[in-house]
Amino acid sequence: MPTQLSIVIPVYNEEETLSEMFARLPATFDSIPDLQWKAIFVNDGSRDRTVAMIEEAHARDARFTLIDLSRNFGHQAAMSAGLAHADGDVVAMMDGDLQDPPEVIPKLLEKWREGYQVVYAVRRKRKEGLIKRTAYAMFYRSMKAIAAIDIPLDAGDFCLVDKAVAQAMAALPERNRFLRGLRSWLGFKQIGVEYERAQRFAGATKYSLRKLIRLALAGYVGFSSMPLRISAWIGLLAAFGGFCVLAWALIARLSGSPIPAGWTSTMAVILFLGGTQLLMLGVIGEYLGN
Repeated sequence: MPTQLSIVIPVYNEEETLSEMFARLPATFDSIPDLQWKAIFVNDGSRDRTVAMIEEAHARDARFTLIDLSRNFGHQAAMSAGLAHADGDVVAMMDGDLQDPPEVIPKLLEKWREGYQVVYAVRRKRKEGLIKRTAYAMFYRSMKAIAAIDIPLDAGDFCLVDKAVAQAMAALPERNRFLRGLRSWLGFKQIGVEYERAQRFAGATKYSLRKLIRLALAGYVGFSSMPLRISAWIGLLAAFGGFCVLAWALIARLSGSPIPAGWTSTMAVILFLGGTQLLMLGVIGEYLGN
């Protein structure tokens, strides 16, 4: 039997890229033998002609399908909605701005046929500004350093997963989702395939700095207990500072050295009690993390 491929594509005000997407998907997949495919476009509250264009494409080719969300829920939620409705033997996930080229998916499909259940695309080169490239590089490397799981460097949501993996990801109860982290957390047999990330085909990016920071925080908080431990480390340092101030005051008093009246005891008490409070917050954080 032919392999059934579902391609999940979240879109938000992408009327400028859709015509190119409608042309490149059939050009990429129609020539692959023993493959049947369909594209699941998830409209994430678009206000332009995105929905109308997808409906027109569906009238011409039923393989273009639409999930129309009631409002803008965000990229990760839209991707998750498409994942929940994907029913192929294998599921590809890609962005709707064509920075994830559909022409890379056949390479991911080859690795799946070799027995890998998760094939993620690794960005070898990004055609973006220096600041954005630097920010992404710092995020992935800091995430790898503190995360409790092994999240591949420079691997975004662009991937291809087996049906069993797609069902497992869709069944996870998280609402504030970081899909590339969930994909790694699930395990399964995984491999990366390098590709050159293209520039946005048309239009402006829909991922604002605020959304990028929110996504990064979802990754840090969801897959590392390090933020919970920060207060404990600060508390230990503050309490140790208070102890050092008390020790210095005692030595100065015994040696007859002049010390500011009232200042030493006040600073020592503030540092010690403040440090103790932060330390207790760190203990509570450990329980929350567990």
